[in-house]
Amino acid sequence: MPIAQLISPAELDLKKDQADWVILDCRFALEDPDYGHRSYAEGHIAGAHHADLERDFSGPVVKGVTGRHPLPQPAHLIERLQAWGINADSDIVLYDDGPGAYAARAWWLLAWLGKRDGVFILDGGLKAWHAAGLPLSLDSAPNMRGTFTGQPDSGLLLSAQELHKRLGQPTLTLLDARAAPRFRGEVEPIDPVAGHIPGAHCAAFTDNLGSDGRFLSPAQLKQRFAAKLGDRSPTELVAYCGSGVTACHNLFALCLAGYPLARLYAGSWSEWINDPQRGIATGD
Repeated sequence: MPIAQLISPAELDLKKDQADWVILDCRFALEDPDYGHRSYAEGHIAGAHHADLERDFSGPVVKGVTGRHPLPQPAHLIERLQAWGINADSDIVLYDDGPGAYAARAWWLLAWLGKRDGVFILDGGLKAWHAAGLPLSLDSAPNMRGTFTGQPDSGLLLSAQELHKRLGQPTLTLLDARAAPRFRGEVEPIDPVAGHIPGAHCAAFTDNLGSDGRFLSPAQLKQRFAAKLGDRSPTELVAYCGSGVTACHNLFALCLAGYPLARLYAGSWSEWINDPQRGIATGD
């Protein structure tokens, strides 16, 4: 079974009431941290639990050390997964408003802990759900505790120190998931320093999607990333973004295209710029 799987609104509507399916509402907004919780309370897919990027899927921020969304402690994340009723064999559906960035962060975290089958992202998210004419619910999610346990896979990560040593190596493909103006350093609405990690290629995560907000076909994604890789091995690819969130969208899309799950620089740009010894580039 492939590690990256999509599910359509129609397919989810048929399966959402099955006892072994768990749905997580991952909506979030960087500019309004309470947005996800508020939106969930106003209506969600029936049976869904609310999963918050900062409270559930991130660890504490240490100013001047970490990025904006450090990885959560594994024990904390496992406790949250169990609280949502997740077992080792559960089928899990993740959704957000549509682009899939926050859902992809949840997908990556599950893969990091060893859950690499039976995890789906709702293609097109809640926007596609609405477009299909499907209803929302105000009911509470089922209160059943799960038994999921997992071990973090350090092989999926690259630290800032390791990345710094690898910069300039001809085998490295470093993909930045932020939009081109941020990559080039023309604007920086979030972090105190603009630009990108030297040697990186701009691979805006939004380009994984078609005009309808759904993921491009595997063949289209393969063509997109093949152009970024050139003749370099996909096993040497590293993904990053502003804080380790939208980079997971690229990792998911790479897997949809048939590539192996590549490594994540989880601290990303917001961690990289904490050390003035680390290089900064601007432009293309």
